Amino acid sequence: PVTNTVMAQHANAQLRGPRLGRYPASVEQVDVAVVGGGQAGLATSRELSVRGVEHVVLERGDIGQTWRERWDTFCLVTPNWSVQLPGHPYDGDAPDAFMARDEIVAYLERYAEYARAPVLRGVDVAAARTMDTGFELATSSGGVQARSIVLASGAYQRPIRPPGVDGLPGSLQQIDVTGYTSPGDLAPGKILIIGSGQSGCQIAEELHEAGREVFLACGRAPWVDRRLGGRDIVHWVVESGFLDAPTALPPATRLSANLLATGHGGGHDLHLRTLQAMGVTLLGRFEGAGDGRARFAQDLADIIAWGDARNSELMNLFRATAADAGLPEFEVPERGPFNPRSPAELDLGGFGAAIFTGGFLPDYGPLAPWPGVLDSNGFPVHEACASTAVPGLYFVGVHFLRKRKSSLLYGVGEDAAIVADALARR
Repeated sequence: PVTNTVMAQHANAQLRGPRLGRYPASVEQVDVAVVGGGQAGLATSRELSVRGVEHVVLERGDIGQTWRERWDTFCLVTPNWSVQLPGHPYDGDAPDAFMARDEIVAYLERYAEYARAPVLRGVDVAAARTMDTGFELATSSGGVQARSIVLASGAYQRPIRPPGVDGLPGSLQQIDVTGYTSPGDLAPGKILIIGSGQSGCQIAEELHEAGREVFLACGRAPWVDRRLGGRDIVHWVVESGFLDAPTALPPATRLSANLLATGHGGGHDLHLRTLQAMGVTLLGRFEGAGDGRARFAQDLADIIAWGDARNSELMNLFRATAADAGLPEFEVPERGPFNPRSPAELDLGGFGAAIFTGGFLPDYGPLAPWPGVLDSNGFPVHEACASTAVPGLYFVGVHFLRKRKSSLLYGVGEDAAIVADALARR
């Protein structure tokens, strides 16, 4: 049976007035269980409700828990107007600004209220198994039986650490990006950041501005100018169809870094050239460590050349988009200078912390224990968000699930609607 705490929460939620979504008559048995109360789970809940599908949303913490766990100064890289959850897009008065962490959480809370989402907070789903009638979920509040389940537990679940980090000194503070909160929480000394995607570059900038000496071990990541032709880069990303790229692209695309940019300070350029110009020491790919030293490949020139090539491809795409829309051809800013020379080794004696920002992989663990459900990297094997191995199992909010936008506040609603349609038919 479900615990008294959850039943009380269930009863109290019913007192909040008329709602679009309804809690099931019994939380122990439900047509659909949605696991995760972030943008993917809430969008799915809203789409299920408008189709009259009974369901409950099980959230391990609070609404938008993953956003709540971002670092203190985190903000969106995409402008507020691109927040497009179904039925209730961004509702503030600053569409061209970039929401900070707490503003994102507040928006999701408003969205949950708008959708009357039947969210049970503080319910951790530990495992799932199949039954004759569907599924049983083992939760921190007891068992829940469901005819179908939707796993919407996050796009970025398992931080990636590169090979060779075991050789770093034990005295060095070592954290994943999920463990970073602010410059003041890091040990005194120089900082080594391993991974130059969006998070790595943003944290490198923040730490440099806080007066820390920063060394950034780089990898391949595409970069863009924040604004082109008087419009934010996300305008061109949307209008060109870039975000609608399907999963028919090579599987490695799912593991590639997002476009480098930042929303801090109203949004500005942020990539390897800008970081080098401000004084961050750039390094090649991290190759390993031992005896108090870290080693790096001499491939910085190749890394910048790769990023420049991707930038040229994007500029050609965006120019064609402008021409098709009858807009004047925009000027592309000239690329600044870049010095590809970098140290092959670093003595880590004066370093206080290492931060791993090399990206994430999905990690469904015991929530998806069946053979054939996930590929070798942990991504769902599916057709239109439905598992091809286990009937009644669906996924929403996974990076590159159907399209490049599948995990984004801009695009997750499209997949949520597809899943809701399938569940309504089911």
